[in-house]
Amino acid sequence: MLMKVNILTKLKKQPRAQSLVELAISLTVILLLLLGAVDFGIALFQYVAIRDAAAEGAIYGSFQPTQVNGMKFRAIESASDVTPLTASNVNVVINGLNCQGSDSSIPPKPNSVTVTITFDHSLIFPMVGSMIGTNKITLSANATNTILTPKCP
Repeated sequence: MLMKVNILTKLKKQPRAQSLVELAISLTVILLLLLGAVDFGIALFQYVAIRDAAAEGAIYGSFQPTQVNGMKFRAIESASDVTPLTASNVNVVINGLNCQGSDSSIPPKPNSVTVTITFDHSLIFPMVGSMIGTNKITLSANATNTILTPKCP
């Protein structure tokens, strides 16, 4: 009779330990997924900020096409509350500045300004970086606007 009681108590304790091990394994996987989702969310938020900053710089450039530093400053200031940008992160390309407002190709293309922002998002959680093989994700956004007030000679 004593033998039966010992076997029954051992059998009752095993499922508790098994459940604890299952919880530890599944909780690790769930936390890794959660941390990856948080890091992805932060990167997406920063991408939206640099996309809007590029659009802001391009809008400024459509009215002031010769003010390259002004376009860069406007883009940097637009994203300053979310993403720490510098002038090296912002690239400005101006396509034409003649008085007609378009180039001489057929069909003519309007003069435009393109602002491109490139930013390296550093991953917060090192385990996510080791899973994807890098600790940085390069985010890039650009915006193009037509030059509305071209400079005349």
